[in-house]
Amino acid sequence: MADAKVVKIRKIAAAKTMRKLMADHFYELDQAAKEGQPKVAWCTSVGPAELLRAMGFVVYFPENHGAMLGASRIATEAIPAANAIGYSPDACSYMTSDIGAFLQNRTPLSDAYDGITAIPRPDVLVYNTNQCRDVQDWFSWYGDHWKKPVIGISCYRGVGDVTEVHVNGIAGQIEALVDPLEAVSGTKLDIDRLRETVRLSRQCSDLWKEVLETAATRPAPLTFFDSTIHMAPAVVLRGTQLAIDYYNELLAELKTRIADRVAAVESERTRLYWEGMPVWGRLRDLATQFLELQTCVVASTYANSWIFTDLDPADPFRSMARAYTKLFIVRTDPVKERYLSDMIDFFGVDGIVFHDAKTCPNNTNCHHGMPQRIADRLDVPWITISGDLNDLRCYSDEQARTQIEAFAEQLATP
Repeated sequence: MADAKVVKIRKIAAAKTMRKLMADHFYELDQAAKEGQPKVAWCTSVGPAELLRAMGFVVYFPENHGAMLGASRIATEAIPAANAIGYSPDACSYMTSDIGAFLQNRTPLSDAYDGITAIPRPDVLVYNTNQCRDVQDWFSWYGDHWKKPVIGISCYRGVGDVTEVHVNGIAGQIEALVDPLEAVSGTKLDIDRLRETVRLSRQCSDLWKEVLETAATRPAPLTFFDSTIHMAPAVVLRGTQLAIDYYNELLAELKTRIADRVAAVESERTRLYWEGMPVWGRLRDLATQFLELQTCVVASTYANSWIFTDLDPADPFRSMARAYTKLFIVRTDPVKERYLSDMIDFFGVDGIVFHDAKTCPNNTNCHHGMPQRIADRLDVPWITISGDLNDLRCYSDEQARTQIEAFAEQLATP
């Protein structure tokens, strides 16, 4: 066993810039909601944010708020309030923690930002079910509460090859959003503005991809746990120059780390891939444990979910449709397994951690034999950690710690 010693997470200097970006984002939303202009659109994290920005909306992402509820550990206290009005404990804990916190008049935004007392009230709520159907139900609850329009895209599921049938179907649904959005915003869509927003979103995506791929270097300059923090601009600010400027700054810092051989995990021994959702309420604990074990979690499917290389400003509606239909979560197992095989090879992975998230079956990939099939094909060891994205009642600290420690030591043994 590795000698126990006090370790500290190596901080990324660009985080200071990111904190300012996020503060400005939430203050802008708060002001817009209070003043009524510009209009506020809620959007799912892989929804048509480019279209909403191009039409002049300020955009709020409730899943980002759900992650904040999990990381602040408010979620576990808030979920029972949603259960009490009929939401199952097995339903998405992003959704139940968000609704529960709203019923309790709580938000981590109040603790983080002076003057913000509530989440921003929407003028329209726009979903894409490419994550799951829960997002539609989630947005519908708020739409009913505030009597605001809820519109969206019903995505294909179990997609193998993405065909023109898929692209045409989703592109048509995105285009159908324009009329109701114009009715809310009071302005007509400017197609050139949409093309520019898609261009900015694609550039953000390309930079985020380059940031994540720095972890293929040995030693890796960042970890999966870093990426769960620094992905925030890719989620809430894609389609803006602000996100591009941020990732240029972050990428420059990581390239300097690589040149100077500055490791995110000192004396890196083994490299892991994290498959599934983060355990938001235990990010620091897990990051610290892996540091102690000299084990670097170098990559994840989760952070890669905001890489959209198919976005094309020359064909905005169809390229958005293609990009959002290629999302890992909606694909067939053979497609997912080919993707994971490529990631294992590219990042030089020694083992995989599958997170079995109790309330997120759509983003849990260890239920139908995938770990065994990948292990048989590639001879890559794996473990499954039982837990959840937000509901810590589903997670055993002792059990997870013991599993991870044994796995890391197994991989480090010649």
